[in-house]
Amino acid sequence: MSNVINWFEIPAVDLDRAARFYEAVLVTSLKRESVPGTDMAIFPHGAGNEPGGALVKRGGKPASSGTLVYLDAKGDLDAAIARAEKAGGKVAVPKTNIGKDGAFAVVVDTEGNAVGLHVHAS
Repeated sequence: MSNVINWFEIPAVDLDRAARFYEAVLVTSLKRESVPGTDMAIFPHGAGNEPGGALVKRGGKPASSGTLVYLDAKGDLDAAIARAEKAGGKVAVPKTNIGKDGAFAVVVDTEGNAVGLHVHAS
C-alpha cells in the first residue's frame, strides 16, 4: 500500500531549541542539514516510500492551528507527554483513548506549533 504522506515540515524560529525539544520527546536524534535558504533538522525515517519530515528554519511562522502532524510516541504516550512538558512544551489535548486505534495527545512545542503524539493500541 502506498502512503499519501510524502514529507512534512514543522517551522522553527530557533532550530536548535526545536531540535532539542523533539529529540527529548521522541528519544531520538535529528540530522542537521542545510540546503540553499533552509536550515533543517530531519526526523529519522526509512528509505523508499516511507514518509519523512523535518524542522525547518526559513521564515515560516510556527502555529498552533492549521494542519496537525502526529508523531509516533513509540509505545509509551504517557512518557512522551511527560518528556514534552519537561522539555518546555505544553499539553493542549490530554491523552485521549481512541479505542482500537490507540491513543493520542496534542502538545505545543517550544516554537508554538501544535503537534500530535500517537500510540497504537497494544
